[in-house]
Amino acid sequence: MAKKKWSELGPRTRQAIVALGIVEVVMLIATQVDISRRPDELIRGPKKLWRALAFVNILGPVAYFVRGRRAAH
Repeated sequence: MAKKKWSELGPRTRQAIVALGIVEVVMLIATQVDISRRPDELIRGPKKLWRALAFVNILGPVAYFVRGRRAAH
């Protein structure tokens, strides 16, 4: 399957790509803010590790919110 240029994509495909990009950026920002505000003892593992993993497309932020946070007492 040959790669298409942006101009060759249909309008719905372009909208989907832009929407997913926005979701990814919002998730990255939310993850970084949460890591900054959350005490070390409420995060599983080192904060630096989670900060780095947050940049792995959308999987990093999802992993952080699912597995990286501990419940507050």
